[in-house]
Amino acid sequence: MNSRMSVVLNKFKTRITSYPPGMCPLVLYRSLLQMSMNQSCGKCVPCRDGLAEVDGLFSLILKGEGSQEILDKMKRLCLMIAQTSDCAVGVVAANMVLDSMAEFEDEYQSHINSRRCVESFVQTIPCVTLCPAHVNVPGYVALIKEGRYADAINLIRDKNPFPTACAMVCEHPCENKCRRSIIDEPINIRGLKKFAVDQVNAREVVPPKANVKTGKKIAIVGGGPSGLTCAYYLALMGHKAVVFEEHQKLGGMLRYGIPEYRLPKEKLDDDIEVLVKAGDIEIKCGTKVGRDITFEELKKNYDAVYLGIGAQLGNRMPIENADLPNVIPAADFLQNVAKGEPMDLKGKRVVLIGGGNVAMDAARTAARLNAATIHVFTRKRDDMTALPSEIRSAMQEGVRFRTLLSFLHIEANKETGLAQAVWLQPQIVGPYDKNGMMTTEHSSAYPYRFVCDVLILGVGQRSDSESFEKAGVPVERGRILADEACQVQNMDGVFSGGDCVTGPSTAINAIAAGQVAAYNIDEYLGYHHKVECDIKIPGALPNNCVPTGRAMIEERDPFERVCDFAHVEIPMVEEEGKREAGRCLRCDHYGCGCMVGGKGE
Repeated sequence: MNSRMSVVLNKFKTRITSYPPGMCPLVLYRSLLQMSMNQSCGKCVPCRDGLAEVDGLFSLILKGEGSQEILDKMKRLCLMIAQTSDCAVGVVAANMVLDSMAEFEDEYQSHINSRRCVESFVQTIPCVTLCPAHVNVPGYVALIKEGRYADAINLIRDKNPFPTACAMVCEHPCENKCRRSIIDEPINIRGLKKFAVDQVNAREVVPPKANVKTGKKIAIVGGGPSGLTCAYYLALMGHKAVVFEEHQKLGGMLRYGIPEYRLPKEKLDDDIEVLVKAGDIEIKCGTKVGRDITFEELKKNYDAVYLGIGAQLGNRMPIENADLPNVIPAADFLQNVAKGEPMDLKGKRVVLIGGGNVAMDAARTAARLNAATIHVFTRKRDDMTALPSEIRSAMQEGVRFRTLLSFLHIEANKETGLAQAVWLQPQIVGPYDKNGMMTTEHSSAYPYRFVCDVLILGVGQRSDSESFEKAGVPVERGRILADEACQVQNMDGVFSGGDCVTGPSTAINAIAAGQVAAYNIDEYLGYHHKVECDIKIPGALPNNCVPTGRAMIEERDPFERVCDFAHVEIPMVEEEGKREAGRCLRCDHYGCGCMVGGKGE
């Protein structure tokens, strides 16, 4: 009986997980309240009767029959239940409703005053909505199923000009609410994208034809994913894009921040070569704005300016000895390796502070540089923000992890002038904060000394924005101030997006910002261009709801791959890729709103 119930509850959990974007938040909270009501044992009145009464009031609000008096009564009732229930079932349920009143106050008021949601909610296609660039995922998955790999690549390019790079390094937020989860597991969307570019090299797929030239010229500062994406779409619209890149090669952190074993640079070049030939794009590498050309010159000589400078400078901790030669930020460490200037780690003991993806890249790179030991320390379990797959791969390659340790200081060797140890303070967990993050406090255990030969700081990155700030660009805490349209505050014709605005983020977020900026720059210049996508998407067949295993991207043996920087992932075979594509439920056709980008057959 217990095993059967476990199966049922797991299926219920997956349904909650796959709640679609666009769902009215009050409907969601009422369904969670009803689930709590079913958990009540019935012994205490506040939980047994109180939650049912709250549900009745909730029902009136959702029907458009609510009032401020009903909302106030509902709040008082929830406060009483939270304070008097005997166990967590009633307390947590009531607090959940109270949290919804604070978080979605505008929704409650709209249901009471206007008898509707704040916006016209419709269930959107989960994978498309959650992809920052809004790539037509069901469309290109359907094309892959039909074996039309080149068309799939061009459909991806409709929103994202880096199909190969994203196939290898994207964090695939599109999978988070995949409706296939209701049946078994999410579609392996990143895996299918990689399968497509493994079948057909992106260099061989011709992008859409550029529009007639407009005579407008836009300066793009930064040749990373954000800047190049902006240049690509502006060029397709018919404008001239001039890219100013500080380094000798394009790619930004895709080239200088992501190790070769995850993203071979020849594969990155596949995307970049197609991108720069898509239209009128001029590249000026080895040119730094503020050193070789001024920001004022760009504003004067170009019709618009886009700042996509990224966040490539590694942070150092503001503590003594953080500037010693063998203490290095993780971003700097990775860039040195990418430039062919790696540290000599053979036989050395490496300590890494931080648990993000950059920290994992640095730890796995250190393993390939023959470090004797690699220890990763974080203060909280929440600090392990890297993808679970990256953490698992690092563990397989010999990286050791420990959480609940706060970093105190660096001990220097007075004779060599190098860091020789770090001091760590054990922590204990505390309550969660208002954002749901775990808090910690010092344990009564004594601090202890951990010997190391190299200390890598994976504690974030920042933008090289100082010269722009001096030129009058509004900057706050190292970030350029720009709105959702990528328009820089109080600067006509100047746009910015990506990591230099949001802080360090993912490649797909930077690509999305570049796309948004391109369309808004086009509007600013007085146009309303559309980049046409003439790919015909196969029609949807009846849903295949038979539970089926998810195809995974396998990696080379850990003991083999840790010895070199060759790409770690093993390509899917054809039948595997097509079978995985066949698991797609085609939410662009069934159960969601209308689809855009690509034409159905």
